[in-house]
Amino acid sequence: MTYLQYGETARGPWSVEITPAVAGWTYAGLRVADLDGDPVSFDTGEEETLVLPLSGSCTVTCSAAGEPDVSWELAGRASVFDGPSDFAYIPISTQVTVTGRGRIAFPSARATRRSAPRHVPASEVPVEIRGAGQATRQVNNFCAPGVFACDKLMAVEVLTPGGNWSSYPPHKHDTPHDGEAVLEEIYYFEVDRQGQGYQRVYTSERGHIDTLAEVSSGDVVLVPYGYHGPSMAAPGYDLYYLNVLAGPAEERSMAFCDDPRHTWIRSSWEGQEIDPRVPFGRAR
Repeated sequence: MTYLQYGETARGPWSVEITPAVAGWTYAGLRVADLDGDPVSFDTGEEETLVLPLSGSCTVTCSAAGEPDVSWELAGRASVFDGPSDFAYIPISTQVTVTGRGRIAFPSARATRRSAPRHVPASEVPVEIRGAGQATRQVNNFCAPGVFACDKLMAVEVLTPGGNWSSYPPHKHDTPHDGEAVLEEIYYFEVDRQGQGYQRVYTSERGHIDTLAEVSSGDVVLVPYGYHGPSMAAPGYDLYYLNVLAGPAEERSMAFCDDPRHTWIRSSWEGQEIDPRVPFGRAR
């Protein structure tokens, strides 16, 4: 199953829990908790993890054998449409306690190398504008290769104004060769004003897959392989998604291959205006 409604994988403190076992793959995971003042504690085990406020704020405390305890206050944000958030990185084999109020995401990936726990302020998150015209979107590259160093985990946020398309042209990361990385990918969605959007995933040479899902806040689409895109924001409803990616390569890369039928779309952006609705929130 590639489309999961919000709460469908709920277990314990998690309103969303996508483990590699749930997804049927090896590396990428995502948990989401709706905090209301009670703490959530867990051990990262074999997974390196981020603590990313989607809305609200929290306190993060982590401890590991032979290391001093570390604690941060994450200022967070009012919503995902309010600009980038600060976040914390928690390495493997670490005990974590998170206390706060709001919706908090925990992107993760199975890893083997241990890095130091870190806090990154929102002001250090690079904001990129991609595309043009009705393909204009904003990318918050908070845990992209070359921006943030860790072992396997990669994560970015994409914000698409109402009526626009992103993850476009459709592309894939499923065949090992120069210029394309093999990756498992999670799309986690939020939509403003209780609206909806749409996500397409379809067959590549790697295998058959056929998903066209209407998505609302909290829904997840899994991409084990295949072309993915477009992500479509319905007119009047801005669309957000958190991408979590991980794969077997020693060096982290988000390299992709366009569907060759549609790659010409990129050249069509030349001369088109950037949608003035981006960037969102504080990023303006």
